[in-house]
Amino acid sequence: MVFSSHLFIFYFLPLALAAYYVLLPWRWPRHLVLTLFSYIFYGWANPKFIVLMVVSTLIDYIAGLVQAYDGFRGWGHGPPPLLEKNVPRTRTQRIALITSLLANLSLLGFFKYFNFTLDNYHALLGWLGLQMSDAALDNVLRVTLPLGISFYTFQSMSYSIDVYRGDTRAMRSANDYFCFVAMFHQLVAGPIVRFSEVADQLQSRTHTIDKFARGIALFSLGLSMKVLLANPCGKIADTVFNAGSVRALDAWYGALAYAFQIYFDFAGYSEMAVGLGLMMGFVFAQNFNAPYKAASLTEFWRRWHISLSTWLRDYLYIPLGGSRKGEARTYFNLALVMLLGGLWHGASWNFVIWGAIHGGALALERYRVNQGGSSAQVPGAARWLPRAARVGATFLVVLIAWVFFRASDLPAAIAYLRNMVSVGPVQPGADLLGGIVYQPYYLLSFFAAGVVTWTLPTVWDWTQHLTGPKAAACLLLLWLSLGLLATQTYNPFIYFIF
Repeated sequence: MVFSSHLFIFYFLPLALAAYYVLLPWRWPRHLVLTLFSYIFYGWANPKFIVLMVVSTLIDYIAGLVQAYDGFRGWGHGPPPLLEKNVPRTRTQRIALITSLLANLSLLGFFKYFNFTLDNYHALLGWLGLQMSDAALDNVLRVTLPLGISFYTFQSMSYSIDVYRGDTRAMRSANDYFCFVAMFHQLVAGPIVRFSEVADQLQSRTHTIDKFARGIALFSLGLSMKVLLANPCGKIADTVFNAGSVRALDAWYGALAYAFQIYFDFAGYSEMAVGLGLMMGFVFAQNFNAPYKAASLTEFWRRWHISLSTWLRDYLYIPLGGSRKGEARTYFNLALVMLLGGLWHGASWNFVIWGAIHGGALALERYRVNQGGSSAQVPGAARWLPRAARVGATFLVVLIAWVFFRASDLPAAIAYLRNMVSVGPVQPGADLLGGIVYQPYYLLSFFAAGVVTWTLPTVWDWTQHLTGPKAAACLLLLWLSLGLLATQTYNPFIYFIF
């Protein structure tokens, strides 16, 4: 089930809100109902994956309690204690954390990277002049990627790690913890909500008209970002990237359209998720902050998918040593984290290259800071350059990297980049592409996406203080989005496959 569907908007969401608010005075049944609705939402396409998520959740819940009580001593007698920082952990506590991490990483590794490993194994056999004789067996070995597994495993792992570090108290109530992991608002495509951010809210939170109104505004604007901008730009990108022959202008047009699609698709989903949370009293952090206005790759990752970039920083980059172990180790850590971030997005060499581009750019920016050629505030480019030039240069790097992110495989990405610089072969039929992608509707959506990207305030900031005209604008955009949604047949969510 997706947010941008009539099934969700007109049936699922009203029923979930009604059931939630009927039970508002009682936390336990309220969270139970929210968890059950979340399982329905998650299992709508394939109910079998609910079992996988329940197993992962149960392992992390027990691991948290075992850490808090140092085994089973005193379990259930009083609230779980907060572990002291800078105190060595016992063998039992270390085993509990390792069990949680291995369980989550094993699930993620198997379902996300098994097919990738199998494909590379076949490629190696082909290089050696061998091949797998039983095609039927090969099909049997293929596994289906569970929806949103990258998001809920990272979210659940953060709980175990935070308990171990003493950053948060373990959750005694299984009902509350299962609710935290399963909340349909951000279950399948983020933002990645850490337990420490919502621990107190799970115990007690306020429900106000202002929260609910802002939640509706965020949902309406997020839906309009998705339907009015991401979908038509996505159609442009798909048409150009799937074309057999592309001229340079069309290739740049398609790449820009994809940059707009992935931004408005993912940012729009995040705004809808935050809005849905507000409708039920939860306050989630901002996940996007105008990333294409960034003047460096360092700034870009402070603005793009903030919940992932901060997760990688706090749970991977800093534990690896961060910038505390010398320049060479800092560059290595940056590159490694971004390579792993690329693999987190998908099991493909294209994602590895995408991560390598970002990792290399981040390391280069840090090098310039260390050599005095830049500053911590203006990394990656000469300080004398105007900000507009630095923004343009940063966006160009991001755009080139998006080609690897979008292309079906590495040869397709290289061919597309060749077309962008007029090196690739162009067939006579390439002129027909313009008749499809330069239609007035697509051009209007494309330019509107550019205007929104670089000139308007963020949805997060714009909805901080709602007024009558703002509320009217939100309702108008909601009405337009719902009307267009009824006629659109192209309505993918990019990050659902991650």
